[in-house]
Formats: sequence, structure tokens, C-alpha cells
Amino acid sequence: MRTGTAIVDDQGKLNNFAIEPKVYVDAQGDRTGFTPYAEMLNGRLAMIGFVSLIVLEVVTGHGIVGFLTSL
Repeated sequence: MRTGTAIVDDQGKLNNFAIEPKVYVDAQGDRTGFTPYAEMLNGRLAMIGFVSLIVLEVVTGHGIVGFLTSL
């Protein structure tokens, strides 16, 4: 028997256990692994990192190793 959101058995005891959620398959699940989306994101992040290293070297006059050892 169900009363509102609680489940009560035939003896009137309340079921305190959690109700299991419905299982579903995610339609956007194809964004893992070597997909075109992942490769495009990886390429964009690599370009940002490469340009950041060039800017760091131009601004400080040192490469990444020289910048880290001069601190």
C-alpha cells in the first residue's frame, strides 16, 4: 500500500528504505574515449598551453624551466 510518498505494508509498518531511482541510458554518453569532441577539446587546450608558454617566455625572458628555477 502506498500513502503519499511512503510505502506501508499490510501490517501498517512503514518502509524506511530508499526507493531505487529509475535506470536510464544517457543519450550524451558518447563523449568519452577517442571521439571527435574529445580530440577537438584536447587540441584546443594544447594550443592554449603552447601560446601561454610563448607569452611566458616573451614576458620573463626565460623558458618554463628558467622561470621555475628563478623563483
